[in-house]
Amino acid sequence: MTIHASTENSRRGFLKQAAAGTGLGLGTLLAGCAAPQNARSGGGQKKRLRAAFSNGGLTTTWCKLGHDTAMLWGDLLDVDVVWVDGELNTQKQREKIDLIVDDDWDFCAFQALQSGALEEPCKQLKARGIPVVGMDTLIVEPERLREAGVWVQIAADHRQIAESSTQYLIDRIGGRGKVIHIGGASAHSGARARNEGFSGIVSKYPEVEVLGGGVRWCDWKTEKARDSFEALLQQSDEPIAGAFFHNDDMALASIPALKGTPHEQMVITACDGQKDGLTGVRDGRLAATTANPTCMIHMMSLVVGQFICRGGEAIDDVPAEIPLPCPLVSKEAGNIDAMFYLSDPKHCLV
Repeated sequence: MTIHASTENSRRGFLKQAAAGTGLGLGTLLAGCAAPQNARSGGGQKKRLRAAFSNGGLTTTWCKLGHDTAMLWGDLLDVDVVWVDGELNTQKQREKIDLIVDDDWDFCAFQALQSGALEEPCKQLKARGIPVVGMDTLIVEPERLREAGVWVQIAADHRQIAESSTQYLIDRIGGRGKVIHIGGASAHSGARARNEGFSGIVSKYPEVEVLGGGVRWCDWKTEKARDSFEALLQQSDEPIAGAFFHNDDMALASIPALKGTPHEQMVITACDGQKDGLTGVRDGRLAATTANPTCMIHMMSLVVGQFICRGGEAIDDVPAEIPLPCPLVSKEAGNIDAMFYLSDPKHCLV
């Protein structure tokens, strides 16, 4: 299992060994969650916290930038971040988190690849008094988050993300024509909401036809997305008007398939709004993308987690959900330069 940490001292098992050698019990090691906000350790230094983070898979640009954000802000806020890579595989993510669930954490933050898959380890962390922050994907249904040990869900509105990009697409093609819909993973709560958002907009336009009858789920995998896209292109001899993808990676990987076909003028929109997608909008390959603010999600999760611990906050002091903004990015919107700056790995702000 590959686990990355922001410092060597955050490797698995270190704190347990330290406890054995110094007589510190688990309660002392986890005291960050009961300490006042200005708590200091010996020598006048602020107590350094330890947090486990996991998201879907570092092979996607969205997740990699989220990882970089947690590491950057962890260093700024004195939090050792131990990273668990989901590898775009639900079983592997669950197995890795099962292996670390008994370690000593001040708090944890997880983006589950599949809703429900991480419920049991989150309940185990709850039993030990360790707060869990849910990032992006719902770990369980919203009404059961606290029951499962999730103190707060931090995410953008995925339905709104899809509605924004889809409406832009429909407006650009004049509300008529054939379109393609390439989805993420059907078990991902955000992808399901994006499907709902797309379908809700398209249903208002009777002259829009979705090729293949609906979404093609591609599990966030670029090769699978391109294969599905190429297969759909072959279903029409007439130019296909547009396509909506659930992330920029899949869209950008599929665009080269248009060369030499009747569909080269296709209007393509997507989601995520990070560097590659922003570059695609700037150079005209993508008509628009809507931000799913990975930096803000991961940074906010870390900030809220350390506030809970250092402030000794109770679960009722924390909102059950923190929704984040998800702006549409297009040439007309005039916000590309700002988005490049905010999403730059040196800043990690959106």
